[in-house]
Amino acid sequence: MTETTELEEDLREMGSAEEFLEYFNIPYDEAVVRVNRLHILQRFHDYLSGTLDNLPTDLSARRDIYRSLLMQSYVDFVESDARTEKVFKVFKRPAPGVTVVPLEQAFIRR
Repeated sequence: MTETTELEEDLREMGSAEEFLEYFNIPYDEAVVRVNRLHILQRFHDYLSGTLDNLPTDLSARRDIYRSLLMQSYVDFVESDARTEKVFKVFKRPAPGVTVVPLEQAFIRR
């Protein structure tokens, strides 16, 4: 699919999570979006990336899929939080562990 549809053009012009949610007529809690807007958009991008090769050619069906994925992205952060969802790389790093350095190696001998 190389032809850009009006739907994709509309999506490219949007800049905020609120714009996406309003475009797809998804009711939202402003407090949830204020705290998680980047996480919601990144999750939406991640979900879309997994479906791009299998999108239907029918524009109505495609719009329904986009809406459903955005709704799920939003709900993920209504029911959870950014740290738990681990959308961004910084949250995916393992927790810092304890490193033990033997006492003999702790001092440099000259």
